Amino acid sequence: MKIQAEWMRGGTSKCWVFESAQLEELQASPDVLLPRLFGSPDHRQIDGVGGATSTTSKAMILHRPQAGDVDVEFTFAQVGIEEAAVDWGSNCGNCSAVVGLYAIEKGWVVPRGDVTRIVTRNTNTGQIIIQRIATPDAGLPAEPLAEMPGVPFPGHQVGLGFLDPAGKTTGRLLPSGAATDALTVGGTTWNVSMVDAGAPVVIIRAEDLGLDPEAYESWFGGVELLLQTLERIRRQAAVRMGLAATAGEAARAIPKVAIVAPPSSTDQGSDAGIMMLSMGKPHPALAITGSIALTLAARTPGTVMHRFLGGFASPTLRLRTPAGVIETWSEERDGSLLVGVERTARTIASTTIHLPETLDIKAPKAGASLAGATR
Repeated sequence: MKIQAEWMRGGTSKCWVFESAQLEELQASPDVLLPRLFGSPDHRQIDGVGGATSTTSKAMILHRPQAGDVDVEFTFAQVGIEEAAVDWGSNCGNCSAVVGLYAIEKGWVVPRGDVTRIVTRNTNTGQIIIQRIATPDAGLPAEPLAEMPGVPFPGHQVGLGFLDPAGKTTGRLLPSGAATDALTVGGTTWNVSMVDAGAPVVIIRAEDLGLDPEAYESWFGGVELLLQTLERIRRQAAVRMGLAATAGEAARAIPKVAIVAPPSSTDQGSDAGIMMLSMGKPHPALAITGSIALTLAARTPGTVMHRFLGGFASPTLRLRTPAGVIETWSEERDGSLLVGVERTARTIASTTIHLPETLDIKAPKAGASLAGATR
């Protein structure tokens, strides 16, 4: 079997981009097809196209609607590495940045003016993301020069605006109904905020975990020692947020975990220090869907973020991450809240992926289908 795909970088993630019609032609469940394409289960993904990390084992499946007010629909798949599984429960904000660029490069959208506006819908969550791509002289630059933290090379400038992002997964910005909740794990009670915007996120103060806000550079090592505790907190939060019936049934991808603190006394360039966990490990940069949740948490009285920010009122929020400072913005537009961030994106390769005719892999759950995953 063969399938055409684009290998693209979006923000600080890489993903393989497929068109839904081409995947459907293979007549295989995506829960079987994608792990085999990526080389899972195998921690190296040696016999597939996966990158063997949570930020590079990702797929985007694009669909071009025939009519309506959306230019492109897309479905995000977080492909397991050591297990032959696909998590469809959330979106990837970084990979979302490739959608508009793909649409222009493939002729789905015609560039207009110096900035082209593309309306996209993520089918995992129903989230509308308005993308604004730099198209000087009504075209993509041959050599894009936009830069961003966490990526050493330039790409195409992509602005992402999440339209009314609150509650897209659980139905409410604060799924438990409270700005702060107490979760007890191993005899210790943790005060956390659980927020659903962009993606469901559980927010924990760094100091409560024994991490020093004045020594952000030391967090990575400290967090590595706390992974088991953080996973237990995350799974309890999944139940409290209504994402799982039991802690054992919690999905790997959501809720995400964000460790937060005020900036150090010498850090004049950020409003908060952030470290997020992705698929059980420290994220090397920042999950963009998580940054949307943090932005709304900063605006919501009573949350962990709002308390240490002291009643945040700025339209922008500067987040210190392992890759540098990422700035988000929020504004009311035509009666709706738009929360956004700037990313860059680039196509790395256009290729044909070869697959065995027989997909020898663990069978998916009953009822899994490409149509169900992408609509």
